Amino acid sequence: MRARSPVRTTAPQEHPPVDPIQPPPPPPGSPQPQEWPAPGPYTSPGMPYAAGPYGPPGGPGAGPHGQPPRSTSGLAVASLVSGVVCCLAPLGLVLGLVALPRIRKRGQAGKGLAIAGIVLSALSCVLLVLGLVTGGFSSAWSGFKKGVEEGVDEAARSKSPFSLRTGQCFSDHGKTKDYTTEVTVVDCARPHDGEVTGGFEVTGFTTWPGEDAIDAIAEKRCETVNLAYAMDTWAIPEDVWLFYYLPSSQSWKLGDRTVTCALAGEKKPFSGSLRSDATTLDADQTHFLKSLNPIETVLYREPEEDPDEDFAANKAWAGEVLAAIDGAHAALGRHSWPGAATKPVATLRKDLAATSKQWRALATAADADAYWEAYDTAFDALPATGDARGALGLTDTPPEGAGTST
Repeated sequence: MRARSPVRTTAPQEHPPVDPIQPPPPPPGSPQPQEWPAPGPYTSPGMPYAAGPYGPPGGPGAGPHGQPPRSTSGLAVASLVSGVVCCLAPLGLVLGLVALPRIRKRGQAGKGLAIAGIVLSALSCVLLVLGLVTGGFSSAWSGFKKGVEEGVDEAARSKSPFSLRTGQCFSDHGKTKDYTTEVTVVDCARPHDGEVTGGFEVTGFTTWPGEDAIDAIAEKRCETVNLAYAMDTWAIPEDVWLFYYLPSSQSWKLGDRTVTCALAGEKKPFSGSLRSDATTLDADQTHFLKSLNPIETVLYREPEEDPDEDFAANKAWAGEVLAAIDGAHAALGRHSWPGAATKPVATLRKDLAATSKQWRALATAADADAYWEAYDTAFDALPATGDARGALGLTDTPPEGAGTST
């Protein structure tokens, strides 16, 4: 509703004001007349005090009789608070006992607070003593401490993929997505998604080269990194494969050039470390694997096209396998093997010499038809290495589904 403005009215003046007739002064010695102030907007005739806009006489906050309000004892408040906090219960008891007589003496408020503080402090003291005697307090503290440590540890184990270090095992809950921003480092004995085998910096580009270019570099170099980290390839589960983290176009702008190589489960987590290099193998095991692994590596690089489609590529590949076989034969002969491995290794060298002849025929085939004729015989001639591996303490059974006997 709209407010109405007050209307001022003025009484008409009929005659000019006339001075009132002053009464004669009283005789000397007689009582003097008492004067009262004229009525005003906040006074009534005969009233010596005016109630202002902030309350009755006595000033702000005054009580009904003009007395100041009672203050609350700070000791009583502190006693109540200390009684609630178990570790401060003894202090709360003392504060409450000191507060009571002071409240009576000074006329303060807070007697109920002091009594409540004393009661709560006493109960807390009893519970504290019982906890110490029965060990319950210690158990509770241990549980609290463990929870804090686990929380801190969980936060510390959450990392960027590019902060991972060689040998760390990790879980990547976003592994199926295009980009991963966070992984959790876990104990390798526990189930995990992958294990870091190493990494490298991408060089040779002044601008972002594109994901395909970096992917091609990563696949080639991470294969070498993985072979150096997990030399006992037969110990790698069947569904664990080459895996790597690449810089994105956004992180590249911020200076990120790191590729992190790993071995990761394709479908499900795995347990245990896959590391088998100079830090975990002895000299005999290391020399054996360095001699034989090149054969396995080259065999996996067989061209996708048949000899009928690309005879030159298949013939070149057969030559690479032949070189790896001859290299293994020579390397095994240059090493002195421990007693238990002497005979199995000697047998293996003999088999490699026979295998070399078959692969030489494949590598020197005149055409695709001749290549096909020598192909199956060459593969069948690949020797079994399980006996020599077992004698050296290596994994002597190839992973299920392995395509070669080496």
